[in-house]
Amino acid sequence: MTSYQNPIIRGFNPDPSICRVGEDYYLVTSTFEFFPGVPIYHSKNLVDWELINYCLTRDSQLNLVNARCSGGIYAPTIRYHDGWFYMITTNVSDRGSFIVYTDDIYGEWSDPQWVEHEGIDPSLFFDDDGTVYFCGRDNNSGGIILYEINPRTGKKLSATQIISYGTGGKHPEAPHIYKVNNYYYLLLAEGGTEYGHMATILRSKSPYGPYEACPHNPILTHRDFTASPIQATGHADLIEDTNGNWWLVCLGIRPLPGLLLHNLGRETFLTPMVWDENGWPVVGNKGTIAMTMEGPLPAPIGFPPSLAAFEDDFTGPTLKKEWTFVRNPRRENYSLSARKGYLKLTAGAESLSDPRPTFLGIRQQEFAMRAQTQVLLNSMSEGQKAGLAAFYNQNYHYALYVTREQGRSFVVLAKKVHDLEDTTTRVEIDFDGMIEFQIETGSEDYHFRYRLDGDWIEIGTGKTAGLCTEGTMTMTFTGTFLGLFASKGEAFFKYFRVQALNRAQNNSVVNR
Repeated sequence: MTSYQNPIIRGFNPDPSICRVGEDYYLVTSTFEFFPGVPIYHSKNLVDWELINYCLTRDSQLNLVNARCSGGIYAPTIRYHDGWFYMITTNVSDRGSFIVYTDDIYGEWSDPQWVEHEGIDPSLFFDDDGTVYFCGRDNNSGGIILYEINPRTGKKLSATQIISYGTGGKHPEAPHIYKVNNYYYLLLAEGGTEYGHMATILRSKSPYGPYEACPHNPILTHRDFTASPIQATGHADLIEDTNGNWWLVCLGIRPLPGLLLHNLGRETFLTPMVWDENGWPVVGNKGTIAMTMEGPLPAPIGFPPSLAAFEDDFTGPTLKKEWTFVRNPRRENYSLSARKGYLKLTAGAESLSDPRPTFLGIRQQEFAMRAQTQVLLNSMSEGQKAGLAAFYNQNYHYALYVTREQGRSFVVLAKKVHDLEDTTTRVEIDFDGMIEFQIETGSEDYHFRYRLDGDWIEIGTGKTAGLCTEGTMTMTFTGTFLGLFASKGEAFFKYFRVQALNRAQNNSVVNR
């Protein structure tokens, strides 16, 4: 047995789906209104994961221009069959569910093959006899539907049948089918993706049912485990490793200490799973999971994981894979070629409150992190802004920037929460073209600092609660990003770095 730490993929990475190819494991997660879509992670041991690619990198694959906040790409499923990878998902802001495929996990994926489905959470199941099934949540009936499909074209090959309405929890969704010991197992999420979330399972001798429910459902939930630092567990997928051991990946959240609020988004967790004498799965510690767990990992883990860190000095030929944009980016606004060793942002009048800001960010992975950048402006036009932001969505963000107003230069801390915009602090500076910004995040406050030379100067704070999912004015499913932005002009960024600060604080227990 080997001890490992949860979450295995930290920060906004919900709705995990996993597949295995030999000794390699691949995992994808949801991205909603953010671009590129559906990140692909690779691991040899199920604990150490590397971002290697995205399934959706082209505008022809992913239209998010009109996506509402937490619209866009919902839960994906990844499967591997006969040398090909298939990913099926739903763009709720475009034409619905679709399949993309590739024979090179590191390369380009196909254009979408659209599927007949009025619903969410589609999944593919490749049966032993060569039949391929589509399974998903149906919006009209509220049930789980099944039909045969051609996964290369999306063409429907049989009539739709409702195979389950779940086990009694609200919102049965996220269906996955597996065949184990001549049974078809139907894994579901129920209870909603909030604090009553759970995973349930049923089985049948036929993929079409009838399905009997596991006698100890839910097989995973923290709905009554309020002392845990992990909440809202559910939306799971199963995998058998190279040694014949079984594992479950699921989403969960780490609420802020003492609060039913979370700002990091839903994250990906891992737990061992075994089959009992009656052929039913037993997950984790009788249906619960922990921050530190033990299991028979399929390969040794690497060095003890360091605190989350990211840095880009903009000297490479392209931006690093971790960067994320809000909806389809205006690519001409982002350039590495204008000045070597700098990222150039060229922005119009769009701001962080607009649907497509000139912004690129990194997922905030821990409660306590520090983000820094240096901004160079050759000259400043009236009203120009450039700086550093903590961004949840267009209605919830904090920004620290330099601007020009009536011929004078200012450092500004501005906050947007709901429909309220507040310029908290404005400090006039003697600006010579170069300035550094810093955001230090915490479980209670975000701290904002700047410096021209010498020591950092704190300009103000913003409450962490202002960037939390539970406080948004519409239902949202995403997490906070830390990143760079510009408005009304050109700005050059010398570097961007993010470092987690304190593991003890980041793994703190929820006390109620």
